[in-house]
Amino acid sequence: MARRTDVAELVAQALAGQPRAVARLISLVEDASPLLREVMAALAPHTGQAYVVGLTGPPGVGKSTSTSALVSAYRVLGKRVGVLAVDPSSPFSGGALLGDRIRMQDHATDPDVFIRSMASRGHLGGLAWATPQALRVLDAAGCDVVIVETVGVGQSEVEVASAADTTVVLLAPGMGDGIQAAKAGILEIGDVYVVNKADRDGAQTTARELNHMLSLGPSRDPDSWRPPILKTVASRGEGLDEVVEALEKHRAWMAANGTLDVRRQRRVRAEVEAIALAALRDRMAGPTGGRRADALAGRVADGSLDPYAAADELIAGLLRDPGAEPAP
Repeated sequence: MARRTDVAELVAQALAGQPRAVARLISLVEDASPLLREVMAALAPHTGQAYVVGLTGPPGVGKSTSTSALVSAYRVLGKRVGVLAVDPSSPFSGGALLGDRIRMQDHATDPDVFIRSMASRGHLGGLAWATPQALRVLDAAGCDVVIVETVGVGQSEVEVASAADTTVVLLAPGMGDGIQAAKAGILEIGDVYVVNKADRDGAQTTARELNHMLSLGPSRDPDSWRPPILKTVASRGEGLDEVVEALEKHRAWMAANGTLDVRRQRRVRAEVEAIALAALRDRMAGPTGGRRADALAGRVADGSLDPYAAADELIAGLLRDPGAEPAP
């Protein structure tokens, strides 16, 4: 565990792009260290430059292989790349199963690629709860592009759309009714759609069905972004240049019409709200908050107070005086 006296040095090393310092700062984030507030204050002036790409899709479509191939394509362009690969949590240790890092060994010795596997730790939505702050660390460390790869997600796990500038939805042939089942979820969040494993039978059919599903959505303004549907064979690196081109076009379109700033402000607002709610939960879980909640629950149980009024009183009390005793 880093000491308070280490924070300035760690931050300076991370800003210089030193992988060990970046890794230690992300560990502080994942562990919700008491030093996290100090770390984020030091990093704040150095953030806001990285382009965040979210990559999501159902299990088995080749997300990790596609992420690795996308890293290679960006490295050819001279970009410094960070990867946050969210893995399912181990049922024994609670840590990430590290499947993504195993598949990205090709980049292990590249000093301009930083790969971090993060455990979802039961957090729904396909991401880890620490993802926003980990993104800030990689941003400040000089990554031009940060790829956030989710766990295998289903219909409702679409949190990556709120964490990324551009969201790539990955599908593959042979999903059967997978597209139909997913259309109300991940098929509504994509800015770029990719049919991976396009060398398999059924790739053209999958692309056609995907195009049909997208056409059933609400009508688009002529000036709005029309998500492209691309085909790749990520295991051979085929089609990834076209994906990068589509991502850069979407980034340019967002920058031109102000959408990029709007998305980033919305992302930061969600991050701030999550921190505030976590602080309130911590207060309610403390001895004073617990006694206050118990007292209010008793008044609701005996009918002298309704639950909405009790909730208002609990919040007001926590904000006004977190150390006060509950009202009789």
